[in-house]
Amino acid sequence: MSFLCFFVSTQGRWQQYHHTKHKHHGHHHKISEISAPPLAAPDPSDPLAPEPSSPPDDSTTGVFDVRKFGAVGDGVTDDTEAFKMAWDSACQATSSVIHVPNGFSFMIQSTIFTGPCQGGLVFQVDGTLMPPDGPDVWPKNNSKRQWLVFYRINEMSLQGGGVIDGRGQKWWDLPCKPHKGINGTTLPGPCDSPIAIRFFMSSNLTVKGLKVKDSPQFNFRFDGCQNVHVESLHITAPVLSPNTDGIHIENTNGVEIYNSVISNGDDCISIGSGCHDVDIRNLTCGPGSHGISIGSLGNHNSRACVHNITVRDSVIKVAENGVRIKTWQGGSGAVSGVTFSNIHMESVRNPIIIDQFYCLTKNCMNQTSAVYVSDILYEGIKGTYDIRSPPMHFACSDSVPCTNITLSDIELFPAQGDIVSDPFCWNVYGELETLTIPPVSCLLEGAPRSISDNKDMDYC
Repeated sequence: MSFLCFFVSTQGRWQQYHHTKHKHHGHHHKISEISAPPLAAPDPSDPLAPEPSSPPDDSTTGVFDVRKFGAVGDGVTDDTEAFKMAWDSACQATSSVIHVPNGFSFMIQSTIFTGPCQGGLVFQVDGTLMPPDGPDVWPKNNSKRQWLVFYRINEMSLQGGGVIDGRGQKWWDLPCKPHKGINGTTLPGPCDSPIAIRFFMSSNLTVKGLKVKDSPQFNFRFDGCQNVHVESLHITAPVLSPNTDGIHIENTNGVEIYNSVISNGDDCISIGSGCHDVDIRNLTCGPGSHGISIGSLGNHNSRACVHNITVRDSVIKVAENGVRIKTWQGGSGAVSGVTFSNIHMESVRNPIIIDQFYCLTKNCMNQTSAVYVSDILYEGIKGTYDIRSPPMHFACSDSVPCTNITLSDIELFPAQGDIVSDPFCWNVYGELETLTIPPVSCLLEGAPRSISDNKDMDYC
């Protein structure tokens, strides 16, 4: 009887870590009030955070504390092997928990955590995880393109109140990176930088509650994944940190990104080819970011397909872009079924932008093929814009126009001064459901003949 009481008590203490499934509901486009930004996760040094405690016996609780496998957590010792052993043990148990305790900093080399596992695995990060400090101390036989990779995992949660510290400064300072110094020069040399956390060919994933800071490159990347729920993340990196996208998805569908704050040096969220059924809600993006982007798509004459994307009830502030679709000349495929709804802009340079002439150099040639952009709805987009650029910018392909672009309830005012800039339109067809501020008179009506006559166009 005494053993039973102990078991029930211990199970109750650790049940908070056990995985809970999230249902992925169908998307809807109802305008609602913008929610308050989520509270930041507690800092590991916060006196209100729980004190480190001795790990329970994993044989009775299913909790695998990394310290029991030899992890030191002093921020200097290489704890990679301890984490691998904890992973291997937890992976073979059902509904197990890998616990990274509060009050410790664990340094881990580039590692791939491989499945399949039994299911219901929770990776509970309450302490701090960090990679080696910069390229000079990165092991030569380890990939410099990624740090922590989760491969072929089904039904896993990466969660906790801890910190993932990417220690990115020395990577950003590589001579090959874009610099804001004299003439913005870059120099030749090795330029690979690791993605902090990558999920590859995995499904039924939950990522929630973590603080992620100073990633060398992308913070999170999901490749070839299904059913991804992201919630209550707090991602930060300096304004000028290169390629520090908050969350990038590629060939991934069934994605929910909710209640998170991202302030970084590149896109808050970037959506690549092969993505569909994506719902983004209550995101605070900026200051300093490049906004929420679909693309870039169609590079090197590639085919790209993206559809059923919703971004709603969010704030974008002091950013280079607001909501953006960007494609290269020469691509094929389509972007369709996109809704940007109830988004507040604060001093954003390009609040609404479609750029089908995306190019990173001055040598990109205009081409006859392009990714087809159609069925895009902008509703309830309000706030202020940086007067250096027009508040709406639709630059569509000469040969493949944008079609069925709908604007409703748009109110964008200059952040400084009283002069309202005119929107820019090039080869874009659409309609106004309501009057807009500023007025839009440059949309073309109807459907272009080049689209209706082209039976072979790849709509995806």
